[in-house]
This record gives sequence, C-alpha cells and structure tokens, in this order.
Amino acid sequence: MRSWIICVTLFAALCACQVHYIDCDRGSRADLVLLGGRIETVDPELGEVEALAARGGEVVAVGSDEEIERWVGPETRVIELEGRRALPGFVEGHGHFTDIGEALQILQLREARSWEEIVEQVAAAAEVAAPGEWILGRGWHQEKWTTPPTPSVGGFPGHEVLSALTPENPVALEHASGHASFFNRRAMELAGVDAATPDPPGGEILRLASGEPCGVFTETAEELVLSVWRSDLASRGPEDAVRSLERSLRLADRECLAKGITSFQDAGSSFETIEVMREQVSRGELGVRLWVMVRDSNARLRAGVAAARLEGFGDEHLTVRAIKRSIDGALGSRGAWLHEPYADMPSSRGLSTTTVGSLEESARIAAAAGFQLCVHAIGDRANTEVLDLFERVLADHPELRGDHRWRVEHAQHLRPEDVPRFAELGVVASMQAIHCISDAPFVVPRLGEERARSGAYLWRDLLDSGALVSNGTDAPVEDVDPVANFHAAVTRRMADGSTFYPDQRMTRMEALRSATIDAARAAFEEGRKGSLTPGKLADVVVLSRDILTVPEEEILGARVLMTFVGGELLYEASPEGPGHPDPVILTD
Repeated sequence: MRSWIICVTLFAALCACQVHYIDCDRGSRADLVLLGGRIETVDPELGEVEALAARGGEVVAVGSDEEIERWVGPETRVIELEGRRALPGFVEGHGHFTDIGEALQILQLREARSWEEIVEQVAAAAEVAAPGEWILGRGWHQEKWTTPPTPSVGGFPGHEVLSALTPENPVALEHASGHASFFNRRAMELAGVDAATPDPPGGEILRLASGEPCGVFTETAEELVLSVWRSDLASRGPEDAVRSLERSLRLADRECLAKGITSFQDAGSSFETIEVMREQVSRGELGVRLWVMVRDSNARLRAGVAAARLEGFGDEHLTVRAIKRSIDGALGSRGAWLHEPYADMPSSRGLSTTTVGSLEESARIAAAAGFQLCVHAIGDRANTEVLDLFERVLADHPELRGDHRWRVEHAQHLRPEDVPRFAELGVVASMQAIHCISDAPFVVPRLGEERARSGAYLWRDLLDSGALVSNGTDAPVEDVDPVANFHAAVTRRMADGSTFYPDQRMTRMEALRSATIDAARAAFEEGRKGSLTPGKLADVVVLSRDILTVPEEEILGARVLMTFVGGELLYEASPEGPGHPDPVILTD
C-alpha cells in the first residue's frame, strides 16, 4: 500500500509541474537523464524542453531540469548538456547503407576537380596493386570539374590516357550519381566489349568518333562490365563475400552514428544482403536502426518477399516491408526520363531503365504482400509515369488507398500539374535536399531556364499542396551528413554563394521535420521514431551549434557531439574538438 501511495504522490507532483512522462507504475528512476539543454522534441504539443529522461530504451519524461531531476537514481547516467541543442536522432530518408561502407574502402573521387586528378589517383593505386587486381573508385562528376576532359564525349572523359597507365589492372570508377561508370581498356577487354557491342535496353555505351567505347557506360550498360567484376568476387567463395559485406555494414554503421543518424532507410538491398544484415543485428553488431527496401527481380520478389517481411526485429533495429524499383536514371548522366528533349542534347529525352509493365508487376506484388512500393523517378516523364501507375494499381486495391504511403524516390523534376497529385494519391515525395545545390550548376543547362524554374526540386510547392516530403542524402552519392542536408534545405545556396530558386526553400522546422518525424512517417514508423515524445525510442543527437537559431552561414559548422540509440551513447566526439582525426566510436 505504501508503495502505491508514493507512486500516486509522485504522479500528482509530476502533473502539477506539467512534466510529460510515462506512467509511474513502470518505476520512477531513469537509466539516462539529459539536463540543461535546449531539447527540441519535434512534438508540437511539447515543443522545446530543458531535460529528458530515458529508461529501457524509451523516452519516459521531458520537461524542466527540476522536473526531470526527479527521475535521477543511484544508477542513472546524468549528462549535463550545458545549453547545447539536442534533437531526435536524424532519420536518413533515402541512402544506400552497404554502399557507404564499400565507398570507404575504395578510391574517393568526390572532391576531384579535374579528370587529371582522377588519373593521378588511379595511377598511384596501380603502382601498388597486384597484376589483374581491380582498381575501384566512386564519386566523380564531370560537371564539377574546373576544366573539361580531353578528349571527351558529351563532357565525359575518354579512356586512352588512363588505360595507358593501367595496362594490367581493370579499372571501374562509379559516377557520383551511381547511374554511370567509367572502365579502362583492360576492364572492357575482360568483358568482351568493343565497337560491335550494341547498347542494351535502358543503357548506353558512350562512343568515340571511331565507334569504339570511350569508357563511359550508363544505366543498364554498366552491367556489361560490372558482371565480370562480380564474377571475380564470387570466385573467392561465399565466406569471403560475406566477410566483405559484414565489414562494409560495420563501416557504414560507424559513419552514420558519427553523423547523428539513428535510423537509416536503405534504398534497395537483395535478399542475400538483408540476411547478412539480419545476422549482424541479431548479434548486436549494428547500432543504427535499418528500414530496408528489397530490390530484386520480379520473379524472386513474387516468390520470397512475403516471407522476408520483418518489423522491429532485433530490438527495433531491422524492418523489411518495402520494395524498390527504378524507372529512369540521373540528370547528370542524361539518364533522367523527360517529356521533352534535353536542352543541351536535343537528340535525347533520357532513358526508361525498365518497362512500365515490369514496374506494374512489382506494384501488384507489393500490393498483394502489403509492402510499400518505392520507385526511383528523377525526370518529369518518369514521375508522371509512376504517378499514373500508382493511381491505376491502387484503384484495384481499395484496402490500400486510405494509407499505403507508396513513395517516389527523388521526385527531382516535375511538371507543375503533377505536383498536387502526390497529396491527392497519398504518395510520399522522398527527396534529397543536398542534391539540389550539388546538381544546380547543370540543371539549367540540362533542362533550360523555364523547366528548371517551374519543376526542379519543388519542396515548397509539394509541402504547400499537402504532400508528405521526407529527406535524405542518397549517400554515398552525397556525404551522409544531415547537417549539410539541412543547410541545403533551408538555404538552397550553392558553393559559389548563389541561391537556386530560393522561393522553394523550407523553413528550419520543416527541414528538421523532413529528417525526423516526416521521414519516420514515410516508413510507417512515426509511432516510435522522429520525435522525443514519452513512449517513443530514446534516439537523440546532441550538436555543438543550434542549427535552429544560428545564422545560416554558421549551420555548416555544427558537429555531432553525441549520438544516443535507445538511450545508449553509441558515439561521442573526441574531446580534442573539431578537426581531430580520430573521433571516439563506442560501437564495434
């Protein structure tokens, strides 16, 4: 009886202070308490608070320091935030988790400012590589070079100089977009590709005036050569492949935690990769919570997707309940599918990388299995086709029309008349703010001024129409950095200081919501993630600067100080401060 009276007394005291908390019958002491902060809950009823208490992996109370100190017991870990900004852990709304880890192990080409720089990096790698060893890299983008390559095909480099420096090593360098690759002569020889090789459906081999491949392959054409590399990997045996994949997943996990990401929406993994993820999660080896789209053939999806479904596996670290398909390529490689020709290449309207019929089969598989369908669509024609398809299939499934949350991944370039269709159809616009400022220098050349102004990265128009807009980085296409992504969303400011159609900017709270509660909602996870509401997961990030209030020019200076997943501190920045090369990672 006495314990009951104490509990009621505590309940009354807490209510008098208007603290928001979990029922006290679960106990009155917390595992973790954060005090003295500026904690934005992203819950409109709670707003900003000073302090937070967590127990058993969940938020149990938020309020003032005085109110939350009531939750401190002998075993409670208490952290003084000293006025720093804390937020719900960032939700990466669209990225490629395994690819992040893989990219960390190969040549990093994102910062190269000329083709000559890349040639130098590859040549240096060839000097230490064994004969026949593949040299891999990722991140180059011809539109970001200060000088065009010579020779070039449509602005893309030719292979001759690099091939001369790498005669014994096949080279594969993936474009920043992930929708094209460069191969040297040795790689093309191993694949048996020459002037007589035809372009495959949905892809293109760029060619020199002689008809010989220049080395750049777009979309489905990449597989002509990459299949040889994959065969080499497979020849090492399944155990080696699994070990390599596990290492990539661990590296990606560490990178994401260091950037304040607590949940990651993976935009397409095979059944085999998902099984390795499941095994690592079951062993407690991954700190980030994964929500994964299955990407495989329709035949394999039909046979296995229902059995692959997982929700909240491994203490809510793995969910599999979506299918990923693509209908076009990227704007940078002129693979985005457009209604009208490219302004800088009137002979092309881009590429449809799969048939609408094949995509419709995927949609019906998703509908039958109760999975979300997520379709990569960048060009305005691609987006129109996907919206038409969604409307057609959902009409046959009235049980889904109320709340299906099917998604268009990217939705970068739209016809104005298609904007209201997202809200009307209940379709999520899964976008990447950082792509806007990264791609902006070549958007107008590709589309022309009018199409760029009226259709490129229409966050404001989509939000005002009532559509749900989630946000991600598409890493490793871009750095998996939610702070840089936030800055892009609220400024649309490019590297040269100019602003790309600023009327489409988000407010700071809209940008934060797009990377927290709205990204969670895009995956049916808003009941557990995205805000620091009592009863939700205690996933929290602490920043060195307040990105909600500092001047715009100071946002990019914010760094992650701490990342909590389920109330556990999994990342803490090195005490040496900014620029220290070895942050302390608390997971293995």
